[in-house]
Amino acid sequence: MEAASKRDWGRIGRNTVVALRYGFGAFFLYGAYHKTVRGWMTSPVMREHFAQRLSELDPESFSACYLRHFAIPWYRPVSIVLTIGQMIVATGMLLGLAVRPTAGLSLFLLMNISAGAFFNPSMPPFLVAAVLFMTTPSGQWFGLDKILHAKYPDSPLFK
Repeated sequence: MEAASKRDWGRIGRNTVVALRYGFGAFFLYGAYHKTVRGWMTSPVMREHFAQRLSELDPESFSACYLRHFAIPWYRPVSIVLTIGQMIVATGMLLGLAVRPTAGLSLFLLMNISAGAFFNPSMPPFLVAAVLFMTTPSGQWFGLDKILHAKYPDSPLFK
C-alpha cells in the first residue's frame, strides 16, 4: 500500500509540473503574441515603455541605470530578443521541446524584465517555475524531449 501511495504522489507531482509548464508556456505565448501584433519589434513602443518607467524611478537606482545605459539605447535589439525569446520559450514549454534550455532562456528574460524595474508580485512564482523546469525532466515526462533524447542521448538539449 505504501509503495502505491508513493507512486500516486509521484504521478501527481509530475502532472502538476507538466500542467505548470503548459500555463507557463501559454503565458509566454500570449506575451509574444501581444508584442508581435502591437509591432514592438518594428516600432519605438518598447522605448516609450522604458522611458515612462525610467521617469518613475529613483535616478540612482540600479534599474534606472539599466534602463538609461542599456535598455533605452538598445531598445530595438532588446525588443527583438524579448519577443523572439518569448516565442522560443512558449514553443519549448508547450511542445516539451528542449524544456531545460528554454527554461534557462525564460529565466534570463525574466531577470532582464526585473532589472528594468518591471518587477511585480507575479514575478517570484515565474522565477521559481523557471528554476523548477530547469531542474526537472518534464519534457521527458510529457513532450518531445523523451523522443529526441532516445534518438540523441548525448545532446544536452533533450535531457
